[in-house]
Amino acid sequence: QVQLVESGGGSVQAGGSLKLSCEASGYIFSRCDMAWFRQAPGKERELVSIVSTDGTTRYADSVKGRFTISQDNYKNTLNLQMNSLKTDDTAVYYCAACEYYNGDTWDYTYWGQGTQVTVSS
Repeated sequence: QVQLVESGGGSVQAGGSLKLSCEASGYIFSRCDMAWFRQAPGKERELVSIVSTDGTTRYADSVKGRFTISQDNYKNTLNLQMNSLKTDDTAVYYCAACEYYNGDTWDYTYWGQGTQVTVSS
């Protein structure tokens, strides 16, 4: 059974940086796409960034140039370096693994419990 455990959330002032980590049990990095999502209060969950099994990365337009996704296959850890944080980045951030199509939309098989990121002005 795969488990994802996020860490690294916290409070920071606008313009600051945070690094989120997601430790994964099981050898999934070589078999699955990995992603970070976020959900702000009153808003829908949104995709932040994806790293595919071939190393290709994608980012939401709102975080391009500020966030960097990476993975450490030896430590089974997915990271999200967040720089130049804005108040709009405030949300609960979730790690997800193994994308699949459920017949209606794309979803992920495994999810972490989430970590809170709060950016103050």
